[in-house]
Amino acid sequence: MDRSATQLQLNQKKRKRTQSRWFFAFVSPWIIGFVCFTIGPMIFSIIMSFTDWDMFSEFNFIGFDNYLRLFKDDIFLKALANTFQYTLISVPINLLLSLGMAYLLSFHLKGMRVFRTIYYLPSIVPIVASTMLFTRLLSSKGLVNQALALFGIDGPVWLLSKDHVLWSFVFLSLWGVGGTMILMLSAINSVGEEMYESALLDGASRFRMFISITIPQISPILFFNLITGVIGSLQTFTQVYMMTGGGPDYASEMIVPYLYRNAFSFYRMGYASAMAWVLFMIVMVLSLIVLKSSSLWVFYEEEVK
Repeated sequence: MDRSATQLQLNQKKRKRTQSRWFFAFVSPWIIGFVCFTIGPMIFSIIMSFTDWDMFSEFNFIGFDNYLRLFKDDIFLKALANTFQYTLISVPINLLLSLGMAYLLSFHLKGMRVFRTIYYLPSIVPIVASTMLFTRLLSSKGLVNQALALFGIDGPVWLLSKDHVLWSFVFLSLWGVGGTMILMLSAINSVGEEMYESALLDGASRFRMFISITIPQISPILFFNLITGVIGSLQTFTQVYMMTGGGPDYASEMIVPYLYRNAFSFYRMGYASAMAWVLFMIVMVLSLIVLKSSSLWVFYEEEVK
């Protein structure tokens, strides 16, 4: 009897060891990849940010000189201001437009699925293709200026005008609003019909129901889209790199394209690494601010009365 119990325990331990080996065998590729391609580069980047390494010379540690230099760099400060301005304009417009579209498309009318598909399709077009399209549309003789000319309006040279170039990127950001819209549409459709029926019995208008029922119910999705929108806008790269290169006169320069040029055009790896970590801290601080403020306006299902 004792031998059988002992043998059973040994078999169980052996089985657990085998399961553990298989577990680590399947997980190890991800762990190795995460260490090699995420943690490793991040640690190396932190170290580089305290050096003047240019890919060809030896590491020379210079302390916080790169970080101090950033705030004396007029181009970096201009890029920082442009990035914040673009974020403050594009994110609210995208959220409001996607919310309005989602609400209108939530009505159960004939043919509504076709319109949902049409509005969603642009969001799956690769950003490179979208950028090339808008470069043509916003040229001096592009379709946008041709449309304005029909109303007697002399359109600007969008991509070469300091006053209009940032708005060009805002227009481009609206092209992909369907991705945000489809998330909000899904959230709106998940709101219980009984809430609207009770509100109708109390004589509430559609606007009142939208403000008092729909918005609180979908606030977690609004919060998610706000966070991802802010982070995405702060990391804008392809549009600037392909459409203007930061011009004219740095009017459209943003942090990530400027970081990229310092790293891979001027080989200032240490300086670019410091820039990357400053951007990381900005993203973290803004995300924490939004997260802290969410308790005032984000309501989860169990909290909504």
